[in-house]
Amino acid sequence: MEDMKKRKMEEMGNNGELSTQEELRSLLDPLAKSQLVDLLSRLGSQYPSIAEEIKSIASSDPVHRKLFVRGLAWNTTSETLCAAFQMHGEIEEGAVIYDKTSGKSRGYGFITYKHMESAQSALRAPSKLIDGRMAVCNLACEGLSGASTTPDLAQRKLYIGGLSPDVTSEILLNFFGRHGEIEEGSVAYDKDTNESRGFGFVTYKTVEAAKKAIDDPQKILGGRTIIVKLADTHKGKPVQTQLPAAAVVPVALPMAPSYPQPGKAHPTAAPAGYTYPQTIASYPASSYPSPPAVPAPYPTQPLIPYAPLAAKKDPQGMPPTTPMGMGGYPYYIGKQ
Repeated sequence: MEDMKKRKMEEMGNNGELSTQEELRSLLDPLAKSQLVDLLSRLGSQYPSIAEEIKSIASSDPVHRKLFVRGLAWNTTSETLCAAFQMHGEIEEGAVIYDKTSGKSRGYGFITYKHMESAQSALRAPSKLIDGRMAVCNLACEGLSGASTTPDLAQRKLYIGGLSPDVTSEILLNFFGRHGEIEEGSVAYDKDTNESRGFGFVTYKTVEAAKKAIDDPQKILGGRTIIVKLADTHKGKPVQTQLPAAAVVPVALPMAPSYPQPGKAHPTAAPAGYTYPQTIASYPASSYPSPPAVPAPYPTQPLIPYAPLAAKKDPQGMPPTTPMGMGGYPYYIGKQ
């Protein structure tokens, strides 16, 4: 009897535990993610066993152990990348991403640590100098929305132009490191020839350091006068202000009848379908009378004969009358 009672008590206890878990799950299911995070964080801070359980589950998920590393040099290999991050802990996997067609580096890679604490240690110092270039890392789940895409990035990222071909990324970082801590920076190199393109970029961790670099009168590096300005101003693209939707008033364009306006139904009858070429109907004979007939030509008139006119010839010799001079006196003509 005692054994049967004990067995019943155990079954009732187990059933009570199951009903309690189902009840808690039904209560937690409609809660938002932020509410669950706050609840678990409070419980974890009060009960160490819950905190260890949370850390164990989080560490087993690669989302907390995988880092995205960008800004790598074209000659950086997977071995060089792993060697730069090995100081923070044991690496489970690390690789540089290469282009499938050309076989060249795409300038970024991934590092997956074995323990979550190692990834957190690496994120405390996200900038690392690898093969002469300052690379930056953040959690892979964040992608490009890491620390470098903060709202003040436009005031911290500088364009450096007019660089000498002899200036390397390491020289560039050492020159601008005197103004403040650099988060990311390198000289731009050609992918095919691996030669300097004559410019580079430097991103400071603070806006004050970027302003000091711009205002610094000493801008001679590698024997050349360099250009230092904000990277956004170098793009030279005009900023287009987008009007709010409420400010845009649609205007109906006047269109001919039977042609519907795009985006709205035509209020009149359905549009007529026109085919080309169009056939032209003949005009009725009654609408346009025929032009009058051309009158007959005039009859030919006979020629009228005229008497011939004898031509008069001027007489030769002396005139019949004596020529008269002034005052009515005749001319005196001497004998020949």
